[in-house]
Amino acid sequence: MDFILFLLSLLTVLFNGIDCRLFRSDYQFYQEVDGWVKLHQVPAPWEDARLRCELEGAILASPHTRNLESIMRRVMANTHSEASGVFTGVHATFSKGDFYSVDGIPLSKMPVQWMPSEPDNQNNAESCIVMVANGTIADVSCYDVYPYVCFKKRTKNMIMNVCGTTDPEYKLNEQTGHCYKFHLTPRNWTRAFMVCSAEGAHLAIINSDEEAGVLKELHGRHKADDLPYDTIFLGFQDWGENGVWTTIHGQSLADSGYAKFQPGQPDNASPGENCGSMFRNGYFNDAWCYVKLAFICEKTVDSLMDDMDV
Repeated sequence: MDFILFLLSLLTVLFNGIDCRLFRSDYQFYQEVDGWVKLHQVPAPWEDARLRCELEGAILASPHTRNLESIMRRVMANTHSEASGVFTGVHATFSKGDFYSVDGIPLSKMPVQWMPSEPDNQNNAESCIVMVANGTIADVSCYDVYPYVCFKKRTKNMIMNVCGTTDPEYKLNEQTGHCYKFHLTPRNWTRAFMVCSAEGAHLAIINSDEEAGVLKELHGRHKADDLPYDTIFLGFQDWGENGVWTTIHGQSLADSGYAKFQPGQPDNASPGENCGSMFRNGYFNDAWCYVKLAFICEKTVDSLMDDMDV
C-alpha cells in the first residue's frame, strides 16, 4: 500500500510538472489557485493592462479568493510594485460605482478591504481598482499607470501544440519550420506588433522566396472583402528614416533574404508611409502605420523550445 501511495504521489508531481509547461514559460504555476500567474512590472494604463493579459491568453487578475489574493501579494513582494500596488481586473467603467472583475464577479463578493478614506472617487474620475502589498484596495483613475498581474485558470481542454502554444490558430509550416497565425482583426502597426509579442511571437518577417510563397498562400485564404485593405502588415519599418527599410530584428531587407516591392512601391504617400506590408501577390508595400490592417504573426522553433524548458 505504501508503494502504491508513493507511485500516486510521484505521478501527481510529474503531472503537475507537465501542466506547468502547458501554458507559457513566462507564467508561474501555483497549485493553490490551480492556474498560472505573471507579474508585469512595466506600468500601464488599466485598459492596456487588460488587453495585454487578454492577448497573452489570460485575464487581468482580481482577488476573487483569499488564495488568489495571497498569490498576487506574493508575486508583488520584493519588486517596485510592492510599494506602488498593482492594477486589478476590478473596474466600474461600464456603470459608475458598480465594481466588477473583468470576468464578471462583483467586488462585494471578494475578500478585500478598502484603504482608509477609500473609495473617494476623486474628481469623479476613479473607476479602476489597485491593490497594495497588504491586500487593501483603492479606487484610482484608469488612466493612471501601475504594474499588473495576469492570471490563467487551468482548464481541461488546454493542449500545447507543436508551436509551443495553447493557441490552436498557430500552425507549423513544414517548408519553413516556423509557425504562423493570420489575424483577421485589423490593428494599426504598433498594436499588431504588441499582439504578436503578447502571443510569444513576432510580426512575420520574410526571409526567402519560399517563405514569401507561404505568406502569400496564407493571405490568399481570405477574400479581399473580408479585409479592410487587400494588404497586410509585416515585421519591417523604416524606423523614422524614409526609404531605409529594416526588419524588426534590425536587418536590412536585403540581408534578411527578401526585398521585393510591388512595382511603383514604396511611394511614401502623404503624409508618409513608414510601415511595411505585403500585397496579396507576395510583394511588399509601404503603408501608413496608423491604418488598421490584418497581419501575420510568426513563432519560431526556438520559442517552442523555450516554452518547453522546465
